[in-house]
Amino acid sequence: MAITHYDAEDLLYPETDGEPMADNTKQFKAIVRLESNLELLFKDDPQVFVAGNLFWYPVQGRPEIRIAPDALVVFGRPKGHRSSYRQWREENIAPQVVFEVASPGNTEQEWDAKLAFYNQYGVEEYYKYDPETGQWEGWIRSDMGGLVRIEAMGGWVSPRLGVEFSRGEGEDVGLSAPGLGRFVGFEELSVRLEAAVREAQAERRRVEAERRRAEEERQRAERLAQRLRELGIDPDAG
Repeated sequence: MAITHYDAEDLLYPETDGEPMADNTKQFKAIVRLESNLELLFKDDPQVFVAGNLFWYPVQGRPEIRIAPDALVVFGRPKGHRSSYRQWREENIAPQVVFEVASPGNTEQEWDAKLAFYNQYGVEEYYKYDPETGQWEGWIRSDMGGLVRIEAMGGWVSPRLGVEFSRGEGEDVGLSAPGLGRFVGFEELSVRLEAAVREAQAERRRVEAERRRAEEERQRAERLAQRLRELGIDPDAG
């Protein structure tokens, strides 16, 4: 069941800090492509929540402890609108997978702080993409409990998402998934949609033509049977 929370607690846990979602168009397009394709990947599973640039508050009563991943995926929580992801309202389930997209303004201190946050608050898989180089970095929670770097990202398949990673190029972020294929942008999705519409229209025309041919054949058979009866011949006789 989808959920929506809007109440007085929203004032204590703001949904924005006034900062822009992205610093440039490359970063923005990569974020949108990631979030929208993750939504598409899990569109038929009501118990997978996907969001982008949404504040995650892991600790009740501590609104200063927060982070807004560029994209996050939570298994075991219903789809629905939220002003923020307050973990205590979500059966205390932390996002299992998070994505960050780099911009030129990011500092090493920022990246260290993000990794420390995700490590401390239970993220299982953390992926970082640089749209300038097309390179991915990744960390996965080890048996010892902490996030450890994934040594080789080329060909890596996310255990949670089933998504395969490769180097990005241009606006292509280099991700693909079974049943979905390569993560594409709205332009290509629009082209695919138009092609699907044309294919559906062609199929409807084919079915309609078959229906007309079948109706014409039925009418021809009826006229022939009527003519035979007029000649005193039983059209049903063997």
